[in-house]
Amino acid sequence: MLHRHNGGPDESAAIDMVELTLRFGSLTAVDHLDCRVPYGEIFGLLGANGAGKTSTIKILTTLLPPSGGSARVAGYDVVSAQAQVRRHIGYVPQMLSADGALTGYENLLLSARLYGVGGALRRQRIDEALQFMELSSSADRLVKTYSGGMIRRLELAQATLHRPKILFLDEPTIGLDPVARRAVWERLAELNRQSGITILLTTHDMEEAEQLCRDIAILHAGQIAVRGRPAELKASLSPTATLDEVFAHYSAVSESGRLRDTAQTRRTARRLG
Repeated sequence: MLHRHNGGPDESAAIDMVELTLRFGSLTAVDHLDCRVPYGEIFGLLGANGAGKTSTIKILTTLLPPSGGSARVAGYDVVSAQAQVRRHIGYVPQMLSADGALTGYENLLLSARLYGVGGALRRQRIDEALQFMELSSSADRLVKTYSGGMIRRLELAQATLHRPKILFLDEPTIGLDPVARRAVWERLAELNRQSGITILLTTHDMEEAEQLCRDIAILHAGQIAVRGRPAELKASLSPTATLDEVFAHYSAVSESGRLRDTAQTRRTARRLG
């Protein structure tokens, strides 16, 4: 069933946003956003450029303070309990962030120290992460010699060394070739299955959203235009609709400011030849 969420905070949710708002001067990037994500979910936050996806993630990871409303992550308020939020999350930004002048192992060692993972546990966690991400044989190579897909897997390893409850990914496979993209998908799905980690990701790749996400929300102008399981969102348009058509329908805006029925336009074009 398609739904929007309203109501007060829910500490049983991994992520709970209530009337969340972010303004930059006269621009409203996130507009009274209400959204809850349960623990163990892989949740997709979709939307066109400028829809508010990255701004929302930056609030949830304590990188930006909200202008209004509230958000709780792992039960902690993102404004009043920032340190607790950070201890319970991992974050992989859109741009590649691993240090190319260090080896894969050295990058993980640095992350372990930053997260306070010490002693014998540190070496164990690093070895497990390298093995899980299929990087053991490349651990002693400089990261600048890695492919884009290898760097992304290394960053996932870095972000999960401290066993976070929630992992935030901002367009995790942008710029990767199809083989590297699928390798990242496999690691994310397996990570979720093995540890039950909650994952929130933004993406423009509808195949990625359909492969990974049990639940997705499409943002438009900082608000949720629609939310639901990929299959039910497609069925809401037509029996043959694709997720690309769902995305186009809910994220595209006409000059008059109304949502444009792109899917219907495409179907009409096909009938007219």
